[in-house]
Order: sequence, then C-alpha cells, then structure tokens
Amino acid sequence: MRASEYCFITTWRIEAPLQSVWDAIHDPAAWPQWWSCVERVIEVEAGADDGVGALHRYTWKGRLPYRVRFDMRVARVEPFALLEGEASGDVEGRGRWRFSSHDSVTTVRYEWRVRTGRGWMNLLAPIARPIFKWNHDYVMQQGGEALAKRLDARLVSIDHRAPNS
Repeated sequence: MRASEYCFITTWRIEAPLQSVWDAIHDPAAWPQWWSCVERVIEVEAGADDGVGALHRYTWKGRLPYRVRFDMRVARVEPFALLEGEASGDVEGRGRWRFSSHDSVTTVRYEWRVRTGRGWMNLLAPIARPIFKWNHDYVMQQGGEALAKRLDARLVSIDHRAPNS
C-alpha cells in the first residue's frame, strides 16, 4: 500500500431495528441533520429507484483544520445488507456499508478504501498517516454516537481497525 492509500474499517453496533438503521444510512441527504461532521450533501443525480447510479457531493469536517470534499456514486445496493459507492475528488476509491442484525442489535460495518487526491495530503501522507486515521476515527465515532441518538437507541460499541489487525 502506498503512503497515500488508506483502508479504514469501522463497526457500529446499535440496539435498534435494522430497518431504522438502514433508512438513516440510505438517506445521505439527511446526514447533516444528525451527523455533525457532515457539513453538506448535495444530490447531483438521482439514480434508479433503489439508489444505484445516484451521485452525491459531500463536504466533511473532522477535528483537523481542513475539509474533505468528494462525489460518491452509488454502485451497488442490496436492501438491508449492502450499500457501496465510488468516490472521486479529494479522496478517490470505494466506500462500503454492510448491515446485519442479531436479536435487537444492528451491526453496521463501514469499509473505506481510498487514496488522497490533494497534493498536500499526498506530500504529508508518509508522516501524517496516523493523524489522518485519528481524524477519520473521530468522524466515524461522531457518526455512530449521532445515529444512536437520532434513533433513540443505545450504542453498544464502536470498533475502529485497519485490515489484518
């Protein structure tokens, strides 16, 4: 893996119905209402009824003093099981949400495989990798906590890890 390539995996376990969790994640236009790190989502293209082909433009802000902007095109939808998209812009690559449930707990696993597209990020990547990971983990921590609050549910756990760890 090159210095400018990243793979982050975050797992949220929320004591909420799969349908409720799916509905919240499947509606990215509403994310800024509940996820403070998502500053803006603009629907550029609608896509099919299931969402495949939809294109959204995102602006994210974590703890670090910069914003990340990218477009995400929905590539695959398996209702209540998988959402997958291709990112282009400040970061390029693939994001994949996987959903499952057991008893009253819904598990959401997000895998983000990207490479940075901004010159300064690529330049700093060899030394800034741990800081970029810390920032990503913060964004995902905020998302898990905010989703649980939005659904009036208990957040059972959040796990951040890199592959093979």
